[in-house]
Amino acid sequence: MTAQAPAKRVRTAVAAPRPVHKARRKVKPARVLLHVFLSVTALVWLIPLLWAVYTSLRPYDETASRGFLTFPKAITGENYSNAWQQAEFPHYFWNSLLITVPAVLLTLFFAAGIAFFVTRFSFRFNLALLMLFTAGNLLPPQALITPLFQLYLKLPLPSWMSDSGLFYNSAWGVIAIHVAFQCGFCTFVLSNYMRTIPHEITEAALVDGAPVWRQFFQIILPLCRPAFAALATLESIWIYNDFFWALVLFQTGSKRPITSAIANLSGEFFTNPNLVAAGALMTAIPTLILYFLLQKQFVAGLTLGSSKG
Repeated sequence: MTAQAPAKRVRTAVAAPRPVHKARRKVKPARVLLHVFLSVTALVWLIPLLWAVYTSLRPYDETASRGFLTFPKAITGENYSNAWQQAEFPHYFWNSLLITVPAVLLTLFFAAGIAFFVTRFSFRFNLALLMLFTAGNLLPPQALITPLFQLYLKLPLPSWMSDSGLFYNSAWGVIAIHVAFQCGFCTFVLSNYMRTIPHEITEAALVDGAPVWRQFFQIILPLCRPAFAALATLESIWIYNDFFWALVLFQTGSKRPITSAIANLSGEFFTNPNLVAAGALMTAIPTLILYFLLQKQFVAGLTLGSSKG
């Protein structure tokens, strides 16, 4: 017998994987121009803010003798402390809070009710009603100031709401005009957002026996939180920064909001621009804090509704 020869082992060589080179994206000239444009725009937008910060940290004597376009010899926060005391910022901050918070809450509540009515119920004039509220934003405030001023001098208010017994020279009068002017914009935004919510949700709630008020408060309003956060941020900034209505509808200077406190830093014959710059920056602090706190909700409210439906 002959022994069988062992089978030869066949070794297969495994080729090493070749490195995969990712294809580089070609940078288009249009994209380069876009980034250059955005960078220049951001820089131009920030120049006034940076200039105000630079001016507020310099003493007035130095800028008066050497000019504003010079390198500072001293940096100080004295302008901020002086502006805080001279303009009575705590008092005027409280006045702005008393105006802004009720105005924003009432605006969002009324706008949400109108938007719910025109989007969830079909009737003959729902589109015309929505257009009527939206068209109110097209009227400039200066065109209404004379009849509104005469109206405020005749509309009564209870003594616990106004010292004068009228809408004029009352915080409620300024709140009312803010609500009236801002309801149109908020109704437009909320109605577009509510249209993205399926009608099957409210129809199912109606079948379960939920009345209209329960549908509004427990179903629709919770689903509109991103839109409410975005609108609350915008409305708070707009109403807080208002100076026109407070100047016209307030007779007593101590009742005016924080925007009028900056005017108190300017004298009749002399104005310290360094002091005014410090006061303006302190005025902007609450709006910046509000934006940074609600930044995530603000961006979500602006973009979430566009991806539905």
